Amino acid sequence: MDQRTAEADLITDSNPVTLHGEFTLTNNQKVRYSVNLTEKDLIVQRFASAPIGRKVVLSLRDCVGCRAYREDDNADPAAYFAAYFYPLKRRWMSSGVSRQRVEQCFRLAALQDPCANLEEAEKWARAVRERSARQQHLGDGVLQSKLSRPCRMMLLVNPQSGKGQALTLYNSHIQRMLNEAGIIHTLIITERQNHARELVREADLSQWDALVIMSGDGLLYEVINGLLERSDWEEAIRTPLGILPGGSGNALAASIHYYSGASPAFGEELLVSCGFLLCKGLVSQMDLISIHLSSSPRLFSFLSLAWGFVADVDIESEKYRHVGAARFTVGTLVRLASLRIYKGKLAYLPISKDHSNKEGLQNGMTVCCNSQRSSLSPVSTLSKDSSCHNTFHNSCHSNNSLKVRRTVSTPSRSAIKSLPGPADSLLSPLSEPVPGNWVVVQEEEFVLMLAMYQSHLAEDLLAAPDASLDDGVIHLFYVKAGISRTALLRLFLAMEKGAHLATNCQHLVHTKVRALRLEPHSPKGMITVDGEVVEYGPVQAEVHKGLSRLISG
Repeated sequence: MDQRTAEADLITDSNPVTLHGEFTLTNNQKVRYSVNLTEKDLIVQRFASAPIGRKVVLSLRDCVGCRAYREDDNADPAAYFAAYFYPLKRRWMSSGVSRQRVEQCFRLAALQDPCANLEEAEKWARAVRERSARQQHLGDGVLQSKLSRPCRMMLLVNPQSGKGQALTLYNSHIQRMLNEAGIIHTLIITERQNHARELVREADLSQWDALVIMSGDGLLYEVINGLLERSDWEEAIRTPLGILPGGSGNALAASIHYYSGASPAFGEELLVSCGFLLCKGLVSQMDLISIHLSSSPRLFSFLSLAWGFVADVDIESEKYRHVGAARFTVGTLVRLASLRIYKGKLAYLPISKDHSNKEGLQNGMTVCCNSQRSSLSPVSTLSKDSSCHNTFHNSCHSNNSLKVRRTVSTPSRSAIKSLPGPADSLLSPLSEPVPGNWVVVQEEEFVLMLAMYQSHLAEDLLAAPDASLDDGVIHLFYVKAGISRTALLRLFLAMEKGAHLATNCQHLVHTKVRALRLEPHSPKGMITVDGEVVEYGPVQAEVHKGLSRLISG
């Protein structure tokens, strides 16, 4: 843990003291403390006759801000500086860790001149902030970018999301954290569906350094599509976006937390973790996926495209929203009781050969090649013990379990490129066949199709454990008809820890693609994009690597 006691002297030649002072605490002026600032830590130790006070070491990587100030009492010449940390600490009665707030506030009254005391306090606050920023740069290698300070954020809150507690959570956690980090923010409470979409579509974005969403995933979906509907979309979509979990799904928030390397967190612990990452202000690129429907305008997605079981559960569980994230568990059990089969046609463009070989070797997959045709198509095959393997097979290789075929066409791209926003270079119009280098899945009966581009489908569903924000990959999952209710339930239970690909399920297929097309044949069904219902019918998607920017760890 970053907050710790130390028996030995932690100050070394590689971590020398750069600033030293002796102060009292704001709430106890009788006991003095030795305070040392190094490049890495703030070290606080109480002076005591015997035994000497224990040493507390706070890592500057866990510091979100530091400020200097004076009280309103003009008769008191003292000044103060307060530093705010969110170190990882062991959870009570748990083996995990979570970020917990630690405030260190010191009183400086060595001089009779109030201005001189304030100047000294400001020197300490400035030194803490500067060293904290340097530690972030050193710890994370080459950073893409970092939000400037002071930072101006538009914070959009949906008061109806999740259990309807988003505003309460903002008041109890986020407002204080942003103030501690010195982030200037304007709170905007959304009033209706598409309110955020309309707002960012017309907003003067030069007023803001970042747009932050506190809600479920649906509000971010509105914001992204609103930005890409602007005439200046190329510049607008580069506006850094932030996400704070305030809904019931919170998939992107859970993904960001997961990418930071922290142990799983839920509820308010996840909120504090994402708030901490937001305050640190590191900006990464994030893939967006363009979605084409038959008669609707093109959409852009940051999370998922789902058809079948997953889409049904997502939408039908809305009635259980009052139970929060548990709504998906309830919805899963209800839908399992009357499992549906969906008919349709699925096709996709696999990731490149070089990328496929590299990923296959890293994941222990077998790569089977044919010298006459080098295109690879990942499929699920059965071994003698009926285990499920993600194995690459060449499309012309003779194998009884082969379930894909290739098509040949010469598509016209004019309709695709004429759309506003970034051009889709991999897709044919929906009215034409898929390109010749695509793979067409021969199965026509499915339980579900799920395309993921982030790690989590919900707070407690780790659907794509090796996903990242800007890998340019769509993780395509589909479950073939014939799976039992028990096996499907086992899959979703395993997904809580990202272990579903190791469940030996012969009906589950997972492959990495750059584009896909789905043509449902069943007359009824639901398709969702980022958890939002879209037009039911043919749909296709293409990944745009690093199109947007996200504040993450």
